[in-house]
Amino acid sequence: MTEVKIINGYPFMPYKMENISAEQSLQTTRVFLDNMQKRRSIRYFSDKPVQREVIKNILSVANTAPPGANKQPWTFCAVHNAATKKQIREAAEKEEYESYHGRMPAEWLNDLAPLKTDWKKSFLEMAPWLIVIFKKSYEKGNEGAKRNNYYVMESTGIAIGFLITAIHQAGLVTLTHTPSPMNFLSNLLNRPENEKPFLLLPVGYPADDCIIPVLKKQTVEDVSIFYL
Repeated sequence: MTEVKIINGYPFMPYKMENISAEQSLQTTRVFLDNMQKRRSIRYFSDKPVQREVIKNILSVANTAPPGANKQPWTFCAVHNAATKKQIREAAEKEEYESYHGRMPAEWLNDLAPLKTDWKKSFLEMAPWLIVIFKKSYEKGNEGAKRNNYYVMESTGIAIGFLITAIHQAGLVTLTHTPSPMNFLSNLLNRPENEKPFLLLPVGYPADDCIIPVLKKQTVEDVSIFYL
């Protein structure tokens, strides 16, 4: 039985972690890096079903992320209903059309050109699941009183990093989709005023004929500095 100690009125318990050797640690990071380097953003999805329990486990991983003051300022909405996905696609494409035809400056459109994206978002219906992440700036306490959350953007962003990693580890694919503005998601999913849409992730398997652009990322040497 785990020993719990009360310190200044709050419960604490010992932290136990499996000890591994330095060589095991190195090998684990190599295997994990090799796997994550295969992750790509996908725009062509199969309609092959994904079990609800798999999505639940993926969201449970995201929910282990470290939030400010342990507030967990996020809500994950997992959408499987075909009619709702159709509504989301139609509303998203309306906003995306406006973005591609006037909102986005030429430089932005030029940067997107190698990806061959446009305002049409068929993957929002084809993917078996859409996960919409909402950030919560505050909680509603007793009698509607507001209770602040802390580091909401940072905490939600970290949780999404966990989520995307869990999706890949499950052998699934996704795409970080941010139709702008995203207020239509609040309306379609009937979310309360303290929740604001942060990101939309279609989740599923890649289509058999899926293609991806040939891209080159910066190396870790390009983006890291070691102070030894």
